[in-house]
Amino acid sequence: MAKMGITIYGCGQDETVLFQEAAPRFGVMPTITDAAVSEVNIELALGNRCISIGHKTQITNSVLLGLSQAGVKYISTRSIGYNHINVKYAQSVGVSVENVAYSPDSVADYTLMLMLMAVRNAKSIISRADIHDFRLNDVRGKELRDMTIGVIGTGRIGTAVIDRLRGFGCRILAYDHRPKTSADYVPLDELLQQSDIVTLHTPLNADTNHLFDRQRIGQMKQDAFIINTGRGSLLDTEVLITALESGKLGGAALDVLEGEEGVFYFDCREKPIESKLLLRLQKLPNVLITPHTAYYTEHALRDTVENTIINCLKFERRKQHG
Repeated sequence: MAKMGITIYGCGQDETVLFQEAAPRFGVMPTITDAAVSEVNIELALGNRCISIGHKTQITNSVLLGLSQAGVKYISTRSIGYNHINVKYAQSVGVSVENVAYSPDSVADYTLMLMLMAVRNAKSIISRADIHDFRLNDVRGKELRDMTIGVIGTGRIGTAVIDRLRGFGCRILAYDHRPKTSADYVPLDELLQQSDIVTLHTPLNADTNHLFDRQRIGQMKQDAFIINTGRGSLLDTEVLITALESGKLGGAALDVLEGEEGVFYFDCREKPIESKLLLRLQKLPNVLITPHTAYYTEHALRDTVENTIINCLKFERRKQHG
């Protein structure tokens, strides 16, 4: 029986090694490229009904149409979010799209790290220590047990964050359209008014784009912190910066950012940063920026690679038996 072929687009060096290790175990033949899928490399998918794409590049409708015309029937995106691909359009041209589940612990651990760094003024402390200024900061840190944490979105990652927070003894509030855990669910307005830290774990879609607009950020407690390891556009960044610069908010820790495409995942040391919002955020002593790296652990990457292959095999089996 011939091995099933899968074309893997946008594949980093670390992922490539894992795909090459896993492919023989699953009996598949991978075609691997580090280039994101585009009009110029659609032909790499010829003969393969299943492909895999990364989350770092927006997939245009014209590319989806070209893939369909090349015989692609299934796309497995190596991400939890779908905001880089028009799933409805893909379906309209006969292409199914599914995401990949990976360990939620990677993002949950990172979220807790950012929370602790934010409330302990880690950016300022480390910056000062780096230039050998070892005086204590004028601002004392806070302890999580004295705080109320609001978790927005309680899917696998939000639930894993709640599980970790319980060990700190803090009060936990949650908001989700479909409550899934035993957390204390409250209306969003109430969560914002009571939380000392708000952490975002809801998917990005038309309903949640700029979920945190001027009104919602205005409802937050004075000196509250906001943590975002979800998607950048959940926040209206311009409004967020105004709230931080005015002293309304106590700080922010952002692993994702509006307009991160073309900046995050690239070495920008020798070229100017065009995102004025990013530059304004980085000037603030109470804002931590990291480059969409919360998911990036050995365990999660292995999960992603194996589940990508499993997704494609399941699709082929459904087709054969359907």
